[in-house]
Amino acid sequence: MEEFVGKIWHRFITNRANRSYPDAIVYLDEVRRTAGIFFRAMGGEGGLRVENATESEIYARRTIAQRIAGTGKTTQYAWRDEETLRLPDSIALFPERQDNRNLYLWLTALSAIPAVPPAQDQDWISRNQYRTRKTLEIWPGLNHHYQKLLVAHLQQRPNPETLSAREAQQEKAIFIALVDPSQPVSLEYAKHPPQPVTLWLHPSPPAQEFNTGAASPDPDLPEDEEDEENHKKPQEKQKTRKKAEYTDMPDGKSGLMHFGFEALWSWGEYSKVDRSTDDDDDDNAMRTAEDMDNITLAKDSKTTASKIKLDLDLPAEKYDDIVLGKGIAIDEWDYRKQILQKDHCRLQVMSSRHAQPMELPARLRPQAHKVRRQFEALRPQRHWLSRQNEGSELDLESYITFLADRKHGQVNNDTPVYRDIRNLNRDLSCLLLADLSLSTDAYVNNHARVIDVIGDSLYLFSEALTATGDRFALHGFSSRNRNHIRFYNIKGFDDKYDNNIRGHINAIRPGYYTRMGAAIRYATKLLVKEASAQKLLLILTDGKPNDLDKYEGRYGIEDTRMAILEAEKLGLRPFCVTIDEQAEDYLPYLFGSRSYVLIHNAEELPRKLPLLYLRLTN
Repeated sequence: MEEFVGKIWHRFITNRANRSYPDAIVYLDEVRRTAGIFFRAMGGEGGLRVENATESEIYARRTIAQRIAGTGKTTQYAWRDEETLRLPDSIALFPERQDNRNLYLWLTALSAIPAVPPAQDQDWISRNQYRTRKTLEIWPGLNHHYQKLLVAHLQQRPNPETLSAREAQQEKAIFIALVDPSQPVSLEYAKHPPQPVTLWLHPSPPAQEFNTGAASPDPDLPEDEEDEENHKKPQEKQKTRKKAEYTDMPDGKSGLMHFGFEALWSWGEYSKVDRSTDDDDDDNAMRTAEDMDNITLAKDSKTTASKIKLDLDLPAEKYDDIVLGKGIAIDEWDYRKQILQKDHCRLQVMSSRHAQPMELPARLRPQAHKVRRQFEALRPQRHWLSRQNEGSELDLESYITFLADRKHGQVNNDTPVYRDIRNLNRDLSCLLLADLSLSTDAYVNNHARVIDVIGDSLYLFSEALTATGDRFALHGFSSRNRNHIRFYNIKGFDDKYDNNIRGHINAIRPGYYTRMGAAIRYATKLLVKEASAQKLLLILTDGKPNDLDKYEGRYGIEDTRMAILEAEKLGLRPFCVTIDEQAEDYLPYLFGSRSYVLIHNAEELPRKLPLLYLRLTN
């Protein structure tokens, strides 16, 4: 009975303390893509990701119901940094759902405004007034939506008459700042800070999103490279973002403070305990993190290489693939410095050591036969051209017409009376660049991995282009840092597609990471040498650019985008085929809205890839 009454009381007091409108709630996942497009349309940087905001503590005065229910302690502010645009997980502040959606877009528009000039960067009110004023000046069409949101928000703010004198002065100052962004205001000290202003960005956003200190040394990486520990064991995605801070690593010499139970009420001091990562199973790590309000991290000189070293170490030379040459220097774009770093990467051209000649797999032969018949219609045909000034034989129809005209006195010595046979060739070259990173080792069903699907796609793609007679090349790539980018030669433009090439396709294996920009730049050098009028660079991938060092997040995205722009300037047509369900978050920025395609079902890739090529080249 006591538990039953407690549940009723908890439900009652929580509902009384709740100031939101659950029926009108809008989640970030519903507007994430729209917010990203809107941000770029407002002039924001295209490489930023839209992510969930973290919980921030607020110390404003709470109602009695909120204090009893234990709510109203935190909120989610919108803010942005160099890598991401942070927006609340959900918004249910207003009774109309459209107003909650418009608030997302308004906060996005505020975030697109560049940083406040140093002369005006006085406090959080001045910064938000500046952003509001600039937003309405640049895009006056937003004024209507802002005024509607402003009226709804002011109705929810506390009445100054119910507050203490100093708190009332704060509330009046915020009212003036909201109504007239050009009016300078200042806040005086009060016992409680004002209620959050939901129409503004974070009053004090974190100075940095990630640690900028020295990274832990990795014995397998050069000393001048950073290790951000990417591509670790797959983890469950956390439900909400956590507030975190960094602290110094404990020296491991201090232990727990021991005391007797009779001293429970005595003073105790904080002691940092060096807790081993082996205490808990990895499966419980996410559950533990979800239960914590704040997470404190420390860097030490040790790495977790003992867990992953067997996966990431390079094989011995006699077991590894064959290295062709001494390596090639490749440039890389640094968007932070806005410079192209000359010879920043080292690309190693490789060939599979264990490739053995083989026939086309039996499971693919029926489909390959169908593809060849479909593509043979595009093979160049011998075609007679009539009415030529020169040719291999007379064009009888034109010659009879010439004789008839001459008999009637109409003589034209320039009349074309020959015909000639010509071969109508498809003036086209295609280079297919396949992502062979570690993620391709994942299974798409009970029988095949992503790498197997990619291999089948290369088989059928080659069968199709062999039927048309088009010049094509097949290459794969993976990377382990900027000094070790593996670029596999599967088939060159001048190589004949035969059992040897099929053996190289069969020998492809999952590699390491995806330093896509360097691979695209080298593929561009190979393709630009072709004399064809049309040059198609077809990129096959299952994820976004990443690598062990700083090549992660926006850095990798921006470098890949610059490599694609460089290829387009040289007359190439880059096109991406992906099976990554998150691709629509970044591929439009990389390739444009019409230069990529998402294959939702990876098993369909071998069948759809030749058809896609047919559509792109006709």
